[in-house]
Amino acid sequence: MKLETVTTTPIEGQKPGTSGLRKKTRVFMQPHYLENFVQSVFTAIGGVEAKTLVVGGDGRFFNVEAIQTILKMAAANGASKVIVGQNGLLSTPAASHLIRKNKTDGGLILSASHNPGGIDEDFGVKFNGANGGPAVETVTDAMFAATQTITEYKIMSGGAADLGTVGTTQLGEMVVQVVDPVEDYAALMETLFDFGAIRALFADGFTMRFDAMHAVTGPYAKAILEGALGLPEGSVLNAVPLPDFGGGHPDPNPVWAKPLMDEMMSQDAPDFGAASDGDGDRNMVLGRGIYVTPSDSLAVLAANAHLAPAYASGLAGVARSMPTSGASDRVAEKLGIASFETPTGWKFFGNLLDAGKATLCGEESAGTGSDHVREKDGLWAVLLWLNILAVRKQSVADIMADHWREFGRNYYSRYDYEAVPADLANTVMDNLRGRLADLAEKTFGDLRVTAADEFSYLDPVDGSTSSGQGLRVWFDGGYRAVLRLSGTGTEGATIRIYLERYVEFADTNGLDAETALQPLVAAVLSLTDFEAVTGRTAPDVTT
Repeated sequence: MKLETVTTTPIEGQKPGTSGLRKKTRVFMQPHYLENFVQSVFTAIGGVEAKTLVVGGDGRFFNVEAIQTILKMAAANGASKVIVGQNGLLSTPAASHLIRKNKTDGGLILSASHNPGGIDEDFGVKFNGANGGPAVETVTDAMFAATQTITEYKIMSGGAADLGTVGTTQLGEMVVQVVDPVEDYAALMETLFDFGAIRALFADGFTMRFDAMHAVTGPYAKAILEGALGLPEGSVLNAVPLPDFGGGHPDPNPVWAKPLMDEMMSQDAPDFGAASDGDGDRNMVLGRGIYVTPSDSLAVLAANAHLAPAYASGLAGVARSMPTSGASDRVAEKLGIASFETPTGWKFFGNLLDAGKATLCGEESAGTGSDHVREKDGLWAVLLWLNILAVRKQSVADIMADHWREFGRNYYSRYDYEAVPADLANTVMDNLRGRLADLAEKTFGDLRVTAADEFSYLDPVDGSTSSGQGLRVWFDGGYRAVLRLSGTGTEGATIRIYLERYVEFADTNGLDAETALQPLVAAVLSLTDFEAVTGRTAPDVTT
C-alpha cells in the first residue's frame, strides 16, 4: 500500500449537528466529501497518530465502503489500531461500550440513526470521544472549522481490510482488529440484569415480539432474546440488517412500526412488544393494548430500576431532555434524588453521567439509557422493562395504571411536520420568538398563557451555556408546549411541536391522550398561525 496526500478544497455544508454530519447518501459518495470530513475530524481531535479508534455502523447503504475509506485514512494518518465490527456492523451503544472497555481514543460511528437508508436516502458520520459519548460542542465546532480550511487529506491507496473474518490483520502499519459486534455488548447486558428471572418469565409462557426493523439491532436481539434468554425463535421480527432497511423507515414509533403496533392492539396480542431503530439506540415499548410514551417509559424505568441488579442500590439522579415530559421529575422528587433538564442531544447527558450526577437519562424521541455506556440504548431499555416485568409479575397496562395512580399522569404527544421549506420553518420560529415576552396572560383558543421563554442550559459540571434550545409556552391547567427545529433530517426542516398536560390521576377518569391534549393543540396552532404560514394542515408523524 502507498501513502497518498490528496489536494482538496473546502466543501460547503459540513457542519455537524447534535449527532454528527447527516446528508443524503449520494452527497457522501461524491469525490472528496467523506474524506474531507474524516480528515477534519482527525484534525479537530489533534490527529490520530499512535491512537486507537473504534469504527462501525448500522449497515445502511455505503456503510462498508465508507468504513474502508476511514480505515485507509486512519492508517495514512498514523493510527496504531482500529477496532471494527465484523462486516462493518456495530450498534451505536455497542460502539460506545467498545470505546470504553478498550480505553480507546474515541470512535467513528456511521449511521443516520432512525432515518431511511439507501442510495437515495440518508447517511451519516459522527465522532464519539474517549468516554464513549458524542463529541461535545467544542469538538464539533473544531470539526466544522477544519472543514472550512482543509487543503489536503491523507489516504492509503490500494488494498482493503477483510471485515468478514473475526481476527487481527494489518493495513499498512496499522492493526485492524475485527470483532464480533454482539459478544461484548451481550456480556455487558448480562452483568446489568437478572437474566435468570427473565428466562423464567419466558419459560412461564410470557410472549413477546421485538421488531428490529431490518436494522442493526437484529443480530443483538436474536443473540440475547432468542439465544441467551430463551425467547421462542421467530419472536424477533425483521432481524436481518439490510442496506435499505427493507424499504422501511427504521424509526420505532406507532407510525413507522405500524405492523407491530397493530399486533399489540389486537385481541390476540403478545404480552409485550418492542422495537428499535436503525443504529440500535432508540426503543418503542408496548403492552397488550397499550403504547408507552418515551416520557412515561423513562419515568417507569426510574421508579423501578432498583428491581434490576445493576441499579439495586439506587440512582444518583435522572436526566431528561427539555422537550421530554416532566414525568421523571416527579419520580426523582419522590426518590429524593436529583433531576436534570438538558437540551436535546445525548451529548448533554455525558457530563452528568461522567460526574456521577445521573444514572438514568432519557429523551422524548424514544431514547433511554444509563451510565453503562454514553449513548442511548434501545435494547438495554427493553431488557430493563423485561426485568421489571419479571419481578413485578404484572402486565404493562397494570404497571402504567399503578404509576399514574401514584405520580399522576403527563399526557404527551409530539407532532412532526417534516421537510418544511426552511424559510417557512424559520418564519414560524422567529414569529413566536419575537412574541415570547408579551404572551403572558393572553388567551389562545380556550387556554391562557402563564409563561413563555426560550430554553437555555447551564451545564452544572463544566459551566458551559447552550442557548437557543427550544421555545416553551405554559398555559393554565397544567399544559405546556415546546417548539423546536429538528437537526436530524437531511431535507428542508422538521418542525416538532411537543404537547404535554399534567393531571392528577383522580382527575383523568379514563381520559385518552388525544382528548386531553386537544385544547393545547388548538391553542398552539392559533398562537403560531401555523397553517397559514406553513400550508400544513396536519403533521406527517404523530407519536
